[in-house]
Amino acid sequence: MKTRKRITAATMLQRNCLKTLYTARNVSLTVYIATFLIGHGKPGLCQEDKVKISPERCIIWGPGLDPRVVVPVRYFYIQAVNKAGENITVSPGSDSFQVSVSAVSAQERVRVHVPAPLDRSDGSFLVRFRLYSSVVNGLKVEVFHKHTPVAQSPYTLTGAVYHEDCDCPDEDAEAWQSVMKCPSADPQIEQDFSAFPSIELRRVRQEVPSRFSNRGVIHYAIINNQLHRRSLGKYTDFKMFSDEMLLSLTRKVRVPDVEFFINVGDWPLETRRVSDVPGPVPIISWCGSKDARDIILPTYDITHSTLETMRGVSNDLLSVQGNTGPVWANKTERAFFRGRDSREERLNLVSMSKKNPELLDAGITAFFFFREREKDLGKAPLVGFFDFFKYKYQVNVDGTVAAYRFPYLMLGNSVVMKQDSSYYEHFYAHLRPGRHYLRLRRDLSDLIEKIQWAKENDGEVEAVARAGQALVRELLQPHRLYCYYYMVLKWYADRQVDEPAVHPEMERVRQPSDLSAACDCGRRTRERPSDEL
Repeated sequence: MKTRKRITAATMLQRNCLKTLYTARNVSLTVYIATFLIGHGKPGLCQEDKVKISPERCIIWGPGLDPRVVVPVRYFYIQAVNKAGENITVSPGSDSFQVSVSAVSAQERVRVHVPAPLDRSDGSFLVRFRLYSSVVNGLKVEVFHKHTPVAQSPYTLTGAVYHEDCDCPDEDAEAWQSVMKCPSADPQIEQDFSAFPSIELRRVRQEVPSRFSNRGVIHYAIINNQLHRRSLGKYTDFKMFSDEMLLSLTRKVRVPDVEFFINVGDWPLETRRVSDVPGPVPIISWCGSKDARDIILPTYDITHSTLETMRGVSNDLLSVQGNTGPVWANKTERAFFRGRDSREERLNLVSMSKKNPELLDAGITAFFFFREREKDLGKAPLVGFFDFFKYKYQVNVDGTVAAYRFPYLMLGNSVVMKQDSSYYEHFYAHLRPGRHYLRLRRDLSDLIEKIQWAKENDGEVEAVARAGQALVRELLQPHRLYCYYYMVLKWYADRQVDEPAVHPEMERVRQPSDLSAACDCGRRTRERPSDEL
């Protein structure tokens, strides 16, 4: 009799779960089948309860809740938690949370754009908001789930909250780095500067123009936190990207007086070895190579997209996190590539795709370098970047240098199959093949074999995709890019043996003027807000 009652109770609970699922979702029960959990002979929670959000148990954190962290687009995170206190690890629904941002004071108005939170499909959400004016008396950030406040909402950003264009640099660089949670060191910076224990500016000023002025180099000086430059070479239009990031950085923190050269071309320039006489000169570039001694900064692509997030670009380090396509189990089990013909191995990909269409979908979308091959290979239609993530395996092949799509691919939830390469970006030193991505031979001769292996080892490959995504989410947070830029300039300045200077042929690069930003640079408080970040 006891057994019959226990079965009846379990059956009743299961029926209720299924009814709730069908009513709430109004979709096929084959997708949302209720998993009945039984432990120690007792009926447990159905799957619907495991993805049901408990607003008060959810976790909210991130740099966007600290008024002292000034970035073009402020952002923070929400972790959905269920009633049992467990992190939800699947999407509970893209409309699970609502966010509003307003001025604390009724006497102030703030212009702000707050899009819907980005569902990262793993139970976490990314909230972004861009200020178009500043406030003096603080911001109020409210987060709701079905009209119920989430976690400790509302959150108050006390004091002045600056608009991106506010020229209000923190005079205490160490305090700024602490607020930004900048790492104390970085392996790539340490490696780059190992070739330059000291920097003789007089020699650099003489050698760089004579050796590289035909390549597109910008001579910069930051003196008293003001930016000055002169252009060397014919093709220097990309100075707009270095200008905008250096100006943005100097609006946020006082940079030490420093004088340096930035290469605005694709290829690293300094090929001398440390043992050569004369030795290498320090040139800053956006891409590194094992055969060069350039000092690396984050690429112009990810810095520009960070500055223009929610304004002038569609793909950026934040938006891609909410557009990663189907969950792993529902992705197409093929490798994918689309791109222009900037390296011959990309053409080889198309040939392999024609021979193995069940394993690889590869196409060239624009022919410039190998136009004679277009008739043979055919031109593929453009595919929106977010649609790449419909496929489980993303093939990353160099272009003229390191493919700038790589960081965006790593932020998706597909696994990246990366060609072995001598080129690298600023964050590659943190990545390990086999742990964060799958390595391919330089000539791609093992690609088909690697795809077949991935299909046979699905769980292991999914784990690699998740580990790579998690690490790059951490490394490429927008505020970390500011840390990296500052650290490179600080390391450089510390090694100067001459006095940096503004030279007669340089011009001043002025900060943008935005009278609507209402910048009040009187904020001096160092106390950490009471909100848990």
